[in-house]
Amino acid sequence: MANTNNVTELIILGLFQDPEVQRVCFVVFLLVYLATVVGNGLIVLTVNVSKSLHSPMYFFLSYLSLVEITYSSTVVPKFITDLLAKIKTISLKGCVTQIFFFHFFGVTEIFLLTVMAYDRYVAICKPLHYTTIMNRSMCRLLVAGSWLGGFFHSMVQIIITLQLSFCGPNVIDHYFCDLHPLFKLACTDTSVEGVIVLANSGLFSIFSFLLLVSSYIVILFNLRNHSAEGRRKALSTCASHIMVVLLFFGPAIFLYMRPPSTFTEDKLVAVFYTVVTPMLNPIIYTLRNAEVKNAMRKLWGKK
Repeated sequence: MANTNNVTELIILGLFQDPEVQRVCFVVFLLVYLATVVGNGLIVLTVNVSKSLHSPMYFFLSYLSLVEITYSSTVVPKFITDLLAKIKTISLKGCVTQIFFFHFFGVTEIFLLTVMAYDRYVAICKPLHYTTIMNRSMCRLLVAGSWLGGFFHSMVQIIITLQLSFCGPNVIDHYFCDLHPLFKLACTDTSVEGVIVLANSGLFSIFSFLLLVSSYIVILFNLRNHSAEGRRKALSTCASHIMVVLLFFGPAIFLYMRPPSTFTEDKLVAVFYTVVTPMLNPIIYTLRNAEVKNAMRKLWGKK
């Protein structure tokens, strides 16, 4: 670490303290995590194997599903195993590593959702130029830019964290490592760091959310010029995107745009966007998309 630290290991309080509740949560969250990996993995496999899903929209969807798996995997496996442990610990370096990848994949997902909104905007508002604008090279560039944006965002968070000294206490009142709970353990005042995190995470989330909402308003406005069948298909696709955006941004804005606290409600909100939302995304996209469902049936040899 950049500064001298007396603390090398942290104790995580977890979500609940009752052993019976923790055992029940272990079973529930294990099933949810397995559903997340299988569901999103199936989308990645289907898009890459199926010849009917080679449009840019599904290209971006496959990368979104891949990010969902990695995003959830930075928190959930450790969280699940901790539910069966009497004392939940993590090294300080391990904690910082978890923060890096959690924010890296989380912000990459924000950029991918923005890219998917742009793809729908071009498809609906500029249909004659769609294939020219959203060519394969542009799609790869947008995906690479999303990963790069997530990396730079996370590096800012980590550089801030590495400047802090930790001399005790060493108990994190959360079920995983995040910036605000870790800042409370620092020996020095972290008000400046808190403002930077607010700008880098909270304001960034709000700006991205408003940009996405604005883009979908423009899309819906332009649907007036389309046929009834075209409007139905476009609305079905956009509705899936909007649901995912609301599920992801709602809890994130709630947590990062408020003063840090340790209320149980905050932990439950965090559970929603770290554990539940990644599982819901493949369900939302497959249930509302006939092309994906048909491709999955063909993949498994069903008529």
